[in-house]
Amino acid sequence: MTNILTTHYSVTAELHADTEQAKILAKRFSLPFSKHLDKANHQLVFTNQHLEIRTPNLINPIRIDFTEGKNAYRRSFGGGRGQPLAKAIGLKKGKMPTIIDSTAGYGKDAFVLATLGSHVTLVERNPLLAALLEDAIAKANTESSTKQIARRMISIHSDAHQYLAELTPEERPDVIYIDPMYPARDKSALVKKEMQLLHQLVGPDTDSRELLDKALQTAKKRVVVKRPKLADPITDYKPSTFVESKNTRYDIYLKIQ
Repeated sequence: MTNILTTHYSVTAELHADTEQAKILAKRFSLPFSKHLDKANHQLVFTNQHLEIRTPNLINPIRIDFTEGKNAYRRSFGGGRGQPLAKAIGLKKGKMPTIIDSTAGYGKDAFVLATLGSHVTLVERNPLLAALLEDAIAKANTESSTKQIARRMISIHSDAHQYLAELTPEERPDVIYIDPMYPARDKSALVKKEMQLLHQLVGPDTDSRELLDKALQTAKKRVVVKRPKLADPITDYKPSTFVESKNTRYDIYLKIQ
């Protein structure tokens, strides 16, 4: 997810007892604190159970949970190292590359890779999404079924270009994963609410080509770019190879060793 729309964000607490914690959260992510629920703008809401995003264009709030729902299903029945994502990243028996997911979004792919044994750094520059990721990882750390997975995940609130530029040689990952924002569909009713919110928060992809350039300079072994199956590569660079699934293609750019 590679661009941020100019919009109004704020943080609030659903319960008065959680106000101070919500204020601390707002300060950490450089967001304004609001005393009240604001139905007119995007708002990060601190509840007594989790963080969630509430937005005027969606009826239900959005949150991230790695312990249940689709993430739990994919953890149990996703296909292990035989699934296309794992093959594209280069996960093999005895080989667990370090990974930076430079466009983390909801963290779904990063969670799968951590489930399969890799250490993954999730970089997300939208503050609302970054806060949800941090909250989801913290919750996963408290559950016995996901604790070990969560320990292989770290969330970073940063612009990916800047984050990669500041890495020391020792911090460079084996693999950098890029999942640019797909174009919005013409019929918005066909787009799931999670994707609607991503498009609202992140906007269209405008800098994935530049991010690929930086990733190629930084990754030790490969860069993997997720694309719609029939889409063109994001640059004129020809991928070294690719892996396909039903609707998705993973373009793989191998580094010369």
